[in-house]
Amino acid sequence: MPDGRFPMSEIALTTRRLGRTFGTGDRAVRALEGLELEVRRGEVFGLLGHNGAGKTTTVRLLNGVLKPTTGSATVLGLDPQVDGPALRERSGVLTETPALDERLEARETLALFGRIFGLGARAAADRAAALLRDFGLEDRADEPVAAFSKGMKQRLALARTLVHEPELIFLDEPTEGLDPVAAREVHELVRTMTRQQGRTVVLCTHNLVEAQRLCDRVAVLQRGAMVALGTPAELARRLQRGRRVRFTVAVERAAEALAALRAAVGGDAAIDLHAGEDAGTLHLDGAGPEGVAAAVAALVAAEVPVHAVVPQEPSLEDAYFALVERPAEGTVAP
Repeated sequence: MPDGRFPMSEIALTTRRLGRTFGTGDRAVRALEGLELEVRRGEVFGLLGHNGAGKTTTVRLLNGVLKPTTGSATVLGLDPQVDGPALRERSGVLTETPALDERLEARETLALFGRIFGLGARAAADRAAALLRDFGLEDRADEPVAAFSKGMKQRLALARTLVHEPELIFLDEPTEGLDPVAAREVHELVRTMTRQQGRTVVLCTHNLVEAQRLCDRVAVLQRGAMVALGTPAELARRLQRGRRVRFTVAVERAAEALAALRAAVGGDAAIDLHAGEDAGTLHLDGAGPEGVAAAVAALVAAEVPVHAVVPQEPSLEDAYFALVERPAEGTVAP
């Protein structure tokens, strides 16, 4: 059951035992099972999981595109199965592929979608002009979309998602394939939508750094089941067995340092000790304060020059791979 931590007036969406099975009999595939969620208004909520984990199925269920096999959902106070058209008037979806008509100009694109959502011609034109300005596309407003870079197309697609001023936005891999500058621009737009405009964002992403940077909370899905829920920091702390420390030593003494550390703490099965990717770095995971002190003492006793001892906070990526199986080689972990 949802934990009920938020007053109902603050809830954007709720799911209760939500599930979806495709096929029947021996060919039945459970894409989602027993999902229990509460998403707060104004937060960025991340859905993480490998391909096939159930993220896209969840988004389709929440938008009324798919009918649940079990359970129910309430989105903006509406039942997606009964009130689908009304819900879609108040929500927006940005898929991984912008799906823009490249023959149209940017201004035409936004004005057209304004008319589709019921705005009059003048109101649609005004809304298009405002969005082009907000998204930094004003100077290119009357150029065909075909002339835009991928980052510009993604910004235009995001602007199109906001034409009808939705309260809730679903973003599916919004920075996939973008260069770092374009990705940062999208991140800033997401922050603006939530922090300044009060919109709620449900973000599906395979970019764990992006999720840690943007999301207030995340749900980790595996094979259609939710295996963790919380803030990125909460998940990282919950799964941390002990302190993570990076040692940097003289490169020519790295092997000797590793042997000294192994002798000092290697007998503890809970501790993971290994050489880092960079020459002269050693990683000690899972050691408590006493273990770290013993490691430092061992290096001093061995007279190994130590350049740095740096405690490291666990990341969402650490938590994610502790929770789910790593994807098979050649697959992506969304």
